[in-house]
Amino acid sequence: MHFARGWRIAAATTAALLIRTATAQTYSSCNPLSSTSCPADTALGMTINVDFTQGAVNSFVASGGTPTYGKDGVTFTVAKHGDAPQLTSVFYIMFGRVEVTMKAAPGAGIVSSLVLLSDDLDEIDMEWLGADDSEVQTNYFSKGQTTTYNRGQFNPAANNQAEFITYTIDWTSDRIIWYVGGTVVRTLTFADADGQFPQTPMQIKFGAWAGGDPSNPPGTIQWARGPTDYSKGPFSMTVRSAVITDYSTGKKYTYGDTSGTWQSIQSDGGKINGNLGSAGAITATASAAAATDSVSPTIPPGGIIGGSSTAGGSGAASQTVGTIPDGWVMTSSGKIVPVGSSTVNTPTPIHHLGAVVLLVAVLAGNLWR
Repeated sequence: MHFARGWRIAAATTAALLIRTATAQTYSSCNPLSSTSCPADTALGMTINVDFTQGAVNSFVASGGTPTYGKDGVTFTVAKHGDAPQLTSVFYIMFGRVEVTMKAAPGAGIVSSLVLLSDDLDEIDMEWLGADDSEVQTNYFSKGQTTTYNRGQFNPAANNQAEFITYTIDWTSDRIIWYVGGTVVRTLTFADADGQFPQTPMQIKFGAWAGGDPSNPPGTIQWARGPTDYSKGPFSMTVRSAVITDYSTGKKYTYGDTSGTWQSIQSDGGKINGNLGSAGAITATASAAAATDSVSPTIPPGGIIGGSSTAGGSGAASQTVGTIPDGWVMTSSGKIVPVGSSTVNTPTPIHHLGAVVLLVAVLAGNLWR
């Protein structure tokens, strides 16, 4: 009896924490450009330092496959058609810095991705093609506009499949800077973006997928330098750690209107750009030579595509997001725990969290509709 009551409380709490899903890529379950009643986005409002060598944290949700954890961190493996394992944050940042220390996956047609993506389909990317371990692709989109594919660049990132390298995206209302180690490889200013500057609250996701899968469009396969030969796999990307700083503060971010401008974004309990002083904390050791534009510009938006989700429709990666319930807090290590919890230092396996989400969904029927 006590166990059943405890499970119901845990399930209800998890349902509150993970309240809705949205299919990734160029689809949003509620696009704030066309609706004024979209749910608010959970704000990070702080800095977290996630050490994936210590296991999973419940502020990131798995989909598209099952990431595995070990002494090197979290590994995303593509072994067969449909594999696209990734982790997606349950929180958003409104301008900020994302630093990921990782090894990219090898293999023709295999793509390792770090993607920032918003509800209105603003996007900032770093992607590594497994056919070449000497470069990283940087890219951005605004409001899901893909009528032109002229924003991608290939930038130097030597030996990225054999070494753990820290990659950084530093994003403010004025510019985006991409770093490889301590080297600035690309800078985009608001003016240079020509009306295509990403400026709305973003989730963070990273993982691996087969851009060279034979089922993908020919342009995607060509861009990914495929096709992918699964008999030469499996192919794995490994992320050791992630340091994420939100340059705004508060509990939730909402769109004040349908303009999609950063000035329209409102913070509940905080301030947009309230933590902007942290933007000056990066030390750059060098600047790379001028980059070359993408020679195969049909770069797919959304970064990580394909696979089947753990809590959504098949055939596309799924994001699961929601508010942090009252009485729960985000720790500096990226764990969402009850206030005063004795489990602050104990990793919460993400697959346990996902199992409860799925069970709640089965029992509640249309929970996320």
